[in-house]
Amino acid sequence: MTNVESPTYLPGHGLLTGRTAVITAAAGAGIGGATARRFLEEGARVLISDAHTRRLKEYKAELADEFGAEFVRAVPCDVTDEDQVRALFEAGVRLHGQLDIVVNNAGLGGTSDLVDMTDEQWSKVLDVTLNGTFRCTREALRLMRESGGGVIVNNASVVAWRAQAGQAHYAAAKAGVMALTRCAAVEAAEYGVRVNAVSPSLAVHPHLVKVTTPELLAELTAREAFGRYAEPWEVANVIVFLASGYSSYMTGEIVSVSNQHP
Repeated sequence: MTNVESPTYLPGHGLLTGRTAVITAAAGAGIGGATARRFLEEGARVLISDAHTRRLKEYKAELADEFGAEFVRAVPCDVTDEDQVRALFEAGVRLHGQLDIVVNNAGLGGTSDLVDMTDEQWSKVLDVTLNGTFRCTREALRLMRESGGGVIVNNASVVAWRAQAGQAHYAAAKAGVMALTRCAAVEAAEYGVRVNAVSPSLAVHPHLVKVTTPELLAELTAREAFGRYAEPWEVANVIVFLASGYSSYMTGEIVSVSNQHP
C-alpha cells in the first residue's frame, strides 16, 4: 500500500466561462461546496443551495467576497419538497438568466444493520439521496428541454458497486442514482442534454468526520490505493470535466473517482 500526499491544488482554466450552474447541498463542507468554488474558479456563475440556511448564507457571503456577488447567489432548498425544488430552479433562471449545468449533490447517509433498520431510516435516506436527485433532474430537464441543451452531473458512490455493512439504504439509493442517470441520459439526448455521474469512494470533510468513527475512517482509508482519502476538490475536478465541453460525447456514464470500480 502506497501513501501518496494530496496533489497541488490547480488553478482554473476558464472551462466554464459564461455558464450558469445550480448546485445542491453546497453550503461549504464537502463535495458540493468544493464544486461551487471550482465552478467559480472556472468562470461560471453559480446558484448554491442547501437545506441548512445558516451555513448556506455564510458560505454564499464567503464566495461572494472572493469572486463577486454577481457570480454567486444562494437559495435554500430541501430536495424532499417538490415545491422548493421547483422554486430553486425557477430562481436559477431568474437570477442568472439561464440554466446550463446542474450538480445534484444532495445525499444523506447513516449506518445501521439491515436487521435493525427502521422504515423511517430507510425512507429518509432514499428520499433525500435518490428521490431528491429525481426531483432535481426532472425539473432541470423540463427547463433544459425548452432552452435546447445543458448538462446534469449526479453524485453517486462506489458503495453502489460494492457491499459495505450498515449501508444497505445508502447503497440502494446510490445504485438508484446510477440507474436514474443512465435512463435520464437516454431520454435527454434528443434535447441536447447530457447526464452523467461521479462515483467517489472516500472524500473526507468535517461533517463526515463528525458522523463517522475514527476506526471506520481508518479502515476505509486503508482500502484506497494511494493510502489516503480524496480531497473534496479532487472530486469537484471531475465534476468540472463532466460539466465542460471536454466531455461533449459522454452521457449516461458513471465515472469512478477512486480505484474502487469493480
